[in-house]
Amino acid sequence: MYLNVNGHKTYCYTGGKSFNPALPTVVFIHGVLNDHSVWILQTRYLAHHGWNVLALDLPGHCKSEGEPPASVQDAAQFIIDLLDAADVTTAALVGHSFGSLIALQTAAMAPQRVSQLALVGTAFPMKVSAALLEQSLREPQKAIDMVNVFSHSTLAPPPSALGPGTWLYGGSRALMRRVLASNAGVNLFHRGFKACDDYASGDSAMASVQCPVLFVLGRADQMTPPKAAQSLMSAAAQGKTVTLDAGHQLMTESPDGVLNALLDFLQRDA
Repeated sequence: MYLNVNGHKTYCYTGGKSFNPALPTVVFIHGVLNDHSVWILQTRYLAHHGWNVLALDLPGHCKSEGEPPASVQDAAQFIIDLLDAADVTTAALVGHSFGSLIALQTAAMAPQRVSQLALVGTAFPMKVSAALLEQSLREPQKAIDMVNVFSHSTLAPPPSALGPGTWLYGGSRALMRRVLASNAGVNLFHRGFKACDDYASGDSAMASVQCPVLFVLGRADQMTPPKAAQSLMSAAAQGKTVTLDAGHQLMTESPDGVLNALLDFLQRDA
C-alpha cells in the first residue's frame, strides 16, 4: 500500500494482508541498496499471524517518492512521520544494517513511539572504508560485486528465503542494481554508505532507548562483524543477542533463524 508522507507517496508492503491500525504494528527498515523485498519471509509470516506489517521502501528508493535521506537522523524523522501518516501510535521497529541505525535513532528521538527494537546486522560505529566509499561513487557496479562477496557467508548457501534453486549471491546483486537504477538523480549507494559512515550518535542514542532491544548478528558477517556491535550491546539496558550462522544478509541466508528470533522477541516482550 501507499502512504502519503510529507507530500510524497511511500510504498509499504503489508505482507499480503490489509493494514489494520488496531493490530500491533511492526515496521521493517531495509539497508543500503535494498528495498522491502529483503524481508519477504518474515513479513508475510507476521502479517498472517496477528501482526500489522509495514515494510517500506525508503524515500527515493524503488516504489517510494521523495528525497533519499542523507543522514540517519533525517531517515529517523521520516520513520516518525510515517507512523503519523499510518495513524500508528506505537510500533516495533526492525532494521537491517543502515536500517538498524535508522531504527535505533528513531527509538532515541521518539521513545514513546517504539515498543520494541530489533537490530539486524548492526554495528557502531558503522564505518565504511575510504576505498569502498569512493568506489560506490565512481564505480558502483564494481562496488556492488565487492559488497556481495563480503555480505554472504558462502557463494552457494543452502536453500533459503526464496526456496530451492535460488542463487542468493546473484539475486542480491540483481536487487542492488535495480535499486541503484530506480533513482536517476541520486547515487543511492554512495548516499547510504556515507550516512552510515557519518553517523556518530549510536551510543548516546542507545542510552535514550526505553524499550527492549534485540540484536540479531551473523557469525560470518564481514560487513558488520558481531564484535562491532559490542558498544551498542553494552549500552542497551534491556538487550538480548541472537547470533546466527550467516553473513550480513541474514534475512535471506538464515530466514527461519531471523524469523524465529523476531517471533520470540515480539511475543515475549509485547
